Parts: sequence; C-alpha cells; structure tokens
Amino acid sequence: MASILIAESGSTKTDWCLIGATQKPKFVKTSGINPYLQTSFEINALLSHELNLKKHKPEQVFFYGAGAGSTEKQKELKTILRSFFGTRKVEVHSDMVAAARGLCGKEKGVVAILGTGSNSCFYDGKAIKSKTASLGYVAGDEGSGNHMGKRILRYYAYNTFDEDLRVAFEQLFGNDISAILNHIYKQPFPNRYLAGFVRLLVENRGHYMIENIIEDSLNEFFHHHILKYRESWKHPISFTGSVAYEFRDVIAAICEQSELTLGTIERSPLKGLIRFHSK
Repeated sequence: MASILIAESGSTKTDWCLIGATQKPKFVKTSGINPYLQTSFEINALLSHELNLKKHKPEQVFFYGAGAGSTEKQKELKTILRSFFGTRKVEVHSDMVAAARGLCGKEKGVVAILGTGSNSCFYDGKAIKSKTASLGYVAGDEGSGNHMGKRILRYYAYNTFDEDLRVAFEQLFGNDISAILNHIYKQPFPNRYLAGFVRLLVENRGHYMIENIIEDSLNEFFHHHILKYRESWKHPISFTGSVAYEFRDVIAAICEQSELTLGTIERSPLKGLIRFHSK
C-alpha cells in the first residue's frame, strides 16, 4: 500500500493521519487551515512550525478542509501542499466531502457538519448531489459553535442571564466587554473566538437558559438546512463536528420529533476517511 497522508481540517484544528508508511497510523494535530482566512505564506508557516512528518514523506496527500470548496482555493492549496511535501499526487476536497465520505462511505445519506461553523449536503454514495447555501460565519453558520457563541455573548451583554450564569460566564471569560469586542473585531479568527463560548453551555447543561440556546440554535439549523432536503425523509442523517457530538442528545430528540432517521454522530470524520482510503 502506498503511503497516504490524510488531512481533515476545520477552521480551528487540522487532524492529520499518515497510513501505509508505518505499521500503525501516525496521527498529528495542527491548527486549522482555511485559505479564505489565511494567506499562502501563513499556511506554509503553519505547516513548517506545526507538522512534524519529515521522517515519512507521503506518496499521496488527500486534504479535506473548510474553505476548500471552490476550484480557486483547491488550486491554491494543491500548490502549497505539492511544494511542501514534494509530491505531485495531491487531492484537495471540501470539508463537506470529508464528512460525506467519512460518515457514509459509499452509502446514500444527508450529512451535516456542526463545529466552529456549519454546513450540510445530500450525498449519493459517490458525490455530493445537492447542498444548501453556506453564508459563512458572519451571516450564517446556524447551529455551529460560532452561532451559539453569538447568542451566549448577547445573553451576557444584554443582562439576560440570571446571576448564576452571569457569574459562570465571567469566571470563564472575564467581564471586560471591550476586550471581548477587541477579540471579535480586531483579532484574527473571530469565529474561533466566539465558538469558544460554547464551553459555558457544556459546563452548565440542565439550566433552562442553556438548553434554550442549544435547542434554538440546532432547530434553526434543521429548519434552514436539513428540512430543505427531500432526501431527509428517505435516508439517514449523519453529523460530525465538536458541537454535533457534544449535543448529540438534542440532535437525536429533534430527529425523533421530525420523524427523521438519525445516522451516525462522530466528533471527526477522520476514522471513516481512513477506512475510505484504505480500501
């Protein structure tokens, strides 16, 4: 088997797995790679500083990432990866293709990503056949960490939280609104920063305000995306991403209420991608 390097990248982190070069798969983590948010120079610098695979040169590279859906950005990333790894056999696909292949393999299904951002598609077992529009972290991202983070910040800043949640927020993130706004409007990756507020939800499950934020955000995602696919009533719906995995109980409840068949929920599609590329 040829040595294959698989990368599954979101806006926050990238999971790398080298198979075929050693007896056991070699796993490495780096920061997220998104060509819409980073320049070629920044991506090269990230690879040089964070990806330590010098002993094992891959013969093939399969990169799946957020921001890698357009032909232009795929070409840009191919050039960077070919130069960095010294191999011509490089494929670049969107994170949506990663989710579809990793969760469904060669079976049909509706697939959703709920992590820092959000996205969805219908996959026919070979290719993505349809998808709803993705408006990104400013105008869209329903159901994502970024989307939930905005709600959390509004609840805190507008004094909607009760005393317990106000104190919990300040213990985690401080009480300096000016500093928070500086992170959002002046610092890189505001979507990552906002998604970090989801920690408050995770640590305070059971509080009615917390459950409302989670349920409202996920219901918006289902309403604007999942329920727009006719195939949602014909095939299983599978999810990947940290938010999907953390709040899988709420997703299961919404599927049951909507009479939809829930497929699998995985934190990452990487294990499925390893199976996909090992066959």
